[in-house]
Amino acid sequence: METRELRYFVAVAEELHFGRAAQRLGIAQPPLSRAISGLERRLGAALLERGSRGTTLTGAGAVLLREARAALDAVAAAERRTRRAAQAATSRPAVVLAAKAGASGELLAELLDAYACEPGAVAVDVMLCGPGEQTRVLRDGRADVALLHRPFDDTAGFDTEDLRTEGQVVILPAGHPLGTRPRLRLAEVTGLPGLPLPRWPRPDGTFPDGPGPQVRDHTQLTQLITLGRACAVVPESGRTGLRGGLTAVPVHDAPRVTTVIAWPPHSRSTAVAGLVRAAASL
Repeated sequence: METRELRYFVAVAEELHFGRAAQRLGIAQPPLSRAISGLERRLGAALLERGSRGTTLTGAGAVLLREARAALDAVAAAERRTRRAAQAATSRPAVVLAAKAGASGELLAELLDAYACEPGAVAVDVMLCGPGEQTRVLRDGRADVALLHRPFDDTAGFDTEDLRTEGQVVILPAGHPLGTRPRLRLAEVTGLPGLPLPRWPRPDGTFPDGPGPQVRDHTQLTQLITLGRACAVVPESGRTGLRGGLTAVPVHDAPRVTTVIAWPPHSRSTAVAGLVRAAASL
């Protein structure tokens, strides 16, 4: 299969409409339809069901969509890393570290200080990301290494080193009646009247259904909590540096969160190796 065919198929599979997919790709619809039909013939499998009610993915199509996305990400990552390696040979070398904005701030500072003491340490460009974005930028080559959080982030396909495991707390507006409790249960948090949990965007940019406000970043979230419009369950380290107007209470039955440093398994970067050594020493 060619990358062109994979791009065509992904567009159709995501749009579930040949006309919209053709417009997205900037090509006419007939050659797109022929390309998908040719791909199905060569694979010996129907990838799409075309009917009066629209286009849907078959089981085989769902598998190819998952694999095609991974393959296209790998190609894009190879191109980006190659370009950056070429630039590093003629300019100031640097390594890009992706981290979730508002999370692991203290750990990140410790990691950067420890790495600065490594022999041959280079500049570290910190890329602050929205929820779940660290995984995407690491897969597509925009970052060399990332801080991820299990069980929330997908670490499949990466090499990882566990750094820290912690419980979770609920962030509430200051003065809330539950703010004086020594601990809470998750069921109490998810059912708080008037303080719904936020809805974070999915990888495709859409939001799940629910009563909570749509939230895209940590600053927006803390403002909504301060205003009494939401609450949030976050790793315990998230209580560090809480501004006035907010309080944190442990949620004893919430899943524990493990922060890991992750990198592509094929990486030969000495800077990445140095960051991992520094992280493991913390």
